[in-house]
Amino acid sequence: MFAHMQTLPIKYFDTHTHGDIMSHYTNDTDTLRQMLSQSLTMFISSAMTIIFVAAAMLKSNLWLSLFVAIFIMFMLTVTKKVAGKSSKYFVKQQQSLGALNGYIEEMINGQKVIKVFCHEDEAKQDFDKKNEELRTNMANANRYGNILMPIMINLGNLEYVCIALVGGFLALNGLGGLTLGIIASFLSLSKSLTNPLGQVSQQLNSVVMALAGAERIFAIMDEKPEEDSGSVTLVNAEITADGSLVETNKHTELWAWKIKNSDGSYEYRELKGDVRLNDVDFSYEEGKPVLNDISLFAKPGQKIAFVGATGAGKTTITNLINRFYDIQSGEITYDGIDIKNIKKPDLRHSLGIVLQDVNLFTGTIMDNIRYGRLDATDEEVIAAAKLANAHEFITMLPDGYSTVLTGDGGSLSQGQRQLISIARAAVADPPVMILDEATSSIDTRTESIVQKGMDSLMDGRTVFVIAHRLSTVRNSKAIMVLEHGKIIERGNHEELINQKGKYYQLYTGAFELE
Repeated sequence: MFAHMQTLPIKYFDTHTHGDIMSHYTNDTDTLRQMLSQSLTMFISSAMTIIFVAAAMLKSNLWLSLFVAIFIMFMLTVTKKVAGKSSKYFVKQQQSLGALNGYIEEMINGQKVIKVFCHEDEAKQDFDKKNEELRTNMANANRYGNILMPIMINLGNLEYVCIALVGGFLALNGLGGLTLGIIASFLSLSKSLTNPLGQVSQQLNSVVMALAGAERIFAIMDEKPEEDSGSVTLVNAEITADGSLVETNKHTELWAWKIKNSDGSYEYRELKGDVRLNDVDFSYEEGKPVLNDISLFAKPGQKIAFVGATGAGKTTITNLINRFYDIQSGEITYDGIDIKNIKKPDLRHSLGIVLQDVNLFTGTIMDNIRYGRLDATDEEVIAAAKLANAHEFITMLPDGYSTVLTGDGGSLSQGQRQLISIARAAVADPPVMILDEATSSIDTRTESIVQKGMDSLMDGRTVFVIAHRLSTVRNSKAIMVLEHGKIIERGNHEELINQKGKYYQLYTGAFELE
């Protein structure tokens, strides 16, 4: 299931709470595990007992065996009706549990905000509502599940009495060749038959709950993996004596796109970082456009900045360049190649990304930076940290680069976490960098330090920057001002200031970015 989850598109994670996804790995799999480890063995044992007892009954007397078969069919019909009702509520129980887990995770992550705004009581009330919904579904599920065992026991007793009465009637009337000895043995076999049926019904709760969990597990397994029809790959390359590019297994500073021609031959095109968007339209939901007619280009070494209010479409553009989502119309090219023709892992390998929300993993600082390129040497990691101006604060830590981070790097300041994130992108040494509001949560002094590092990092690279602080994009080759999914102004800082339009208003403080 985890392996399948890695193949799912970003859209799945954007539309499902993390707590609900986690519930698949904990509650749903645990109910399935309990059923397989406990109930399954009992089912097998009971099934074997039922088969042998049924064979003995048939050999003993056919007429009483037919009567028992009819009675068991009646018992199974009752069981099916009761189990069907409990199954519905067990499914709701697992869904409620997933929703509750998602809410708890959300509240844990937002504890500072909750306390700042004194929303403890409101959070508790919301929790109580979700918890009450879970309790109700659990009570309904267990109500039907728990009455099954008594029903089966009473039906078994009723069967015992009916066999005695029917057998006695047949024996007294000289029918079926019955004797008191046969009736007595049949009654004993009847007990041997109803006991395993009772054991099965006793385990039915865990089975129904496991089936509810399995239904949710299969739901995530049925999610379609991220589609990738690309054929162009990214390879290490070197230049031969005649100036042509050839593929090599060695790690070089030169990358090339490997393009398969129609005749089966391969063409190699140097990875430069020329990115172009032509008449791009996009919407997350049909009928609700987010981007309209976006056209822009960025040549290698150019810094392109996106500014605008929240929801203007800045981050969406970078998501499209990564192919986290595919455009509805238009074209995005990378070194003249439509990105739909590039394999997604290779496309993303050529991009370095620094997100506004920093994610650090449990491990050393060295390991977290090396996450950008797993085969990077210690020296390359340190060089990347120096480039991002993270080296100084790292060496001041007690264990330096061997300092172990836990809890998403909670022991570090927001600025320090951001610097590590920038170093992680730097060690990947990509030709294209995407800085999604990378300095929006850093203090002014740290921002100045980071900006110097980023200026060095962007040398010879295409850089897309999204920033709330317009001071960080003044040196951009071009600034795109977005509003409601459209580029309403474009140009460098001086040109836009002279236009005295939206950018001028934002820069001079007439309007503030949200």
